[in-house]
Amino acid sequence: MLRTAVRNVLAHKARLLMTVLAVMLGVAFVSGTLVFTDTLGNAFRNQSAKSYDDVAVAVTTWAERGDEETPAVDEATLGKIRALDGVAEATGRVSGFAGVADPDGKLIGNGWSNTGANFSPGDGGEDRRYAFTEGTGPVKDGQVALDEETARKGRYRVGDPVRVATNGPVKEYSLSGVFTTEDGAVNAGGSLVLFDTDVAQKLYLRPGEFTDVTVTAAAGASDERLLDAVKPLLPKHAEAKTGAALADEEAEATESGLENLNQMLLAFAAIALFVGVFLIANTFTMLIAQRTKELALMRAVGASRRQVKRAVLLEAGVVGLIASVVGLLLGIGLATGLRSAMGAFGGKIPAGPLVISPTAVVSAFAVGVLITVLAAWLPARRAAKIPPVAAMSSVHAVATTKSLVVRNSIGGVLTLLGSAAIVLGATQGSDGKVTIGGGAFLALIGVIVLIPLLSRPVIALARPLLRKLFGVSGKLAAQNAVRNPRRTGATASALAIGLTLVTGISVLGVTLGQAVDKMTTDNIRADYMVSMASGDPLDKSALTALRGADGVTAASPQRAVWLDTGGNGVSASAVTPGDVEKVFALKTVSGSLSSLKDGEIAVDRKTAKSHGWKTGDSVPVTFQDDKKETLKVGALYEGNEFLSPVLVAEDVVDPHETLADIREVWMTMDGGQTAANEQALVDALGDNPAMSVMDRQGIRDMFGGFVNTALNIMYALLAMALVIAVLGVVNTLAMSVFERQQEIGMLRAIGLDRRRVKRMIRLEAVVISLFGAVVGVALGTFLGWAIGKALSSSIPGYALVIPWDRLALFLVLAGLVGVLASLWPARSGARLNMLTAIKTE
Repeated sequence: MLRTAVRNVLAHKARLLMTVLAVMLGVAFVSGTLVFTDTLGNAFRNQSAKSYDDVAVAVTTWAERGDEETPAVDEATLGKIRALDGVAEATGRVSGFAGVADPDGKLIGNGWSNTGANFSPGDGGEDRRYAFTEGTGPVKDGQVALDEETARKGRYRVGDPVRVATNGPVKEYSLSGVFTTEDGAVNAGGSLVLFDTDVAQKLYLRPGEFTDVTVTAAAGASDERLLDAVKPLLPKHAEAKTGAALADEEAEATESGLENLNQMLLAFAAIALFVGVFLIANTFTMLIAQRTKELALMRAVGASRRQVKRAVLLEAGVVGLIASVVGLLLGIGLATGLRSAMGAFGGKIPAGPLVISPTAVVSAFAVGVLITVLAAWLPARRAAKIPPVAAMSSVHAVATTKSLVVRNSIGGVLTLLGSAAIVLGATQGSDGKVTIGGGAFLALIGVIVLIPLLSRPVIALARPLLRKLFGVSGKLAAQNAVRNPRRTGATASALAIGLTLVTGISVLGVTLGQAVDKMTTDNIRADYMVSMASGDPLDKSALTALRGADGVTAASPQRAVWLDTGGNGVSASAVTPGDVEKVFALKTVSGSLSSLKDGEIAVDRKTAKSHGWKTGDSVPVTFQDDKKETLKVGALYEGNEFLSPVLVAEDVVDPHETLADIREVWMTMDGGQTAANEQALVDALGDNPAMSVMDRQGIRDMFGGFVNTALNIMYALLAMALVIAVLGVVNTLAMSVFERQQEIGMLRAIGLDRRRVKRMIRLEAVVISLFGAVVGVALGTFLGWAIGKALSSSIPGYALVIPWDRLALFLVLAGLVGVLASLWPARSGARLNMLTAIKTE
């Protein structure tokens, strides 16, 4: 039976090609994901180990500039650590944000990982963390050193002036050197600027203090003993760990992050393989139908049902094995390509070998072989049940009325249960996501089971149009599409699954995007918003500069403040009275916002209700410096998504905070949004590359951009499933043409020319593709509505948006898929020799 299985695979290799391709793509997705994440994990683990290789003990504090409460490590403490037995070197570190401008004045790097730190040379004049390729480290005020990639992007050479921005004004420094580093910020696509230690301390902390300390052990010294000796010397709240422990923690954090990526990619690989199941099952069903007499002959000469079933499964196993080998090789290539692509898009990955783990290899073969065998199990079972006499008489086993009734009943029940669960989940709010997920699975399975039943009435609706537009070719195409409903259903199911997911994501994404867009337009009156590219707070000097810019008519910060109201703390926004109403759309419920000028507070309606506050109430509050005051509620207003629930004047907060936490500054300008006004703001900020000036459209794009990015990623990941669905259409048509050789020959003999044969096959493909697309779009829209409804309570301004233009595009693309998928089968069918085809059995 093994020889028979191998012989059949070789005899039908052309017809099994699409099956091999489908399994191969799925296996490549799985193995590529595992190899890629294993390679990344290994590279980052090695980087962690390398970065802590010379570190015996690492000390961390949480001291920040302007925070006088949290102690840092001072020079005296650092001296005591250096004096300990077994310490070869102890280096103080301090760091924060620093951005460098490129030749066009734009920020180099991604903002959030643009870092500045101190250069701390040892006795030999070198800092172990950095290897200089040009020049030296900065040793005085007015000098900086840059990482190699940042220097390359900025086209900086040693001695050049470099404009560097921190949270304050931009300052120009001289470039003293260029270095290479394994610093994580640089590897994440950011930049690293090294300052002289005194300069870095003034910028990021306090003179003579450090946030972190790294200790290098002398030869023979124990890291654990050094740790025990260092701990008693540290200030309150400081933490000390061995370098090995920190490397392990960093490696674990990296693996945890990669595990999430791994699971997401494998989920999409599972979708692609699920779609591939339909292609495999369809292929083996058609192959068995074409070999009915052969299988019957095997039964007649003594093969048992079990042997026939085993032979078919062995064929599937051979196909799966071949596809797994090719898929594994393709997956390794895919992992290599992804690694290179990340580098091309600015994500620097540490050097390291490609890791092909036993798990990736075993998974590739297990997935490829098991999926193929499982998909072929039902066709194999049907083949084994064909009676020899009936098969040899060409009486093919057809689905009985009982089997169709059972199938349709099961499909109907599953669809109803799934739909009910989806509707129930939609009414449960954010707690209904699991219910919707379970319902979606049941509904999808139910629709797949029902698709053969649905195919006849749905395709029948298109039959008059096909006949009218394309004549006899259209009529025959419609008849051929429903001739074998199970085959049509299995082919359409693959497309339906892919388009269900694509449509659901599109409906949800467009709805969320519209809600975010509405949120910005309804809540903002400002012409511009200024913020730090790093996400860090703005310095007060930036607010002062913006207020003095030409054309500014109103400017208010959104300054984060925390107020303790007797155990029930609330977040507040310190704003500019009189201007805040001009830059934000604030609807007053009671009282007046002008009361902010008198030192009173304004509270959004929902927060006031939850605390039992009303206009005129006095609220005792404790500020961050532990000083207490009683503030009067001067107004209630409808909440604004860009402000905290409580508004308070800056003047009220200033005495209690040494460092303002200014997240953004919002402004209106005389003449509105113009190029001249935007340039005036840029000039007022000293052309600071680290500060972002956005107009209203930029604000809308910023808040809505993540939705579009997520949509594009989802589309890209689902493309594999759609490619496999297209292969299914190609395979079904190709094998259907082979089955119908005699019929096509007869049609040619009675006058149907080659052009109309091609048209017939193309139209059949389009009908099947559009049928699957219609089912997928309908189900996907339903799921998108349900998920959006469940999330609506947490999405301000939620309103369902059906992206009719995208749905129409999906249908057009489905039709195009049908045309493209039919090119090869249509050409093969049209080229058949009519006399040879008529004689074909």
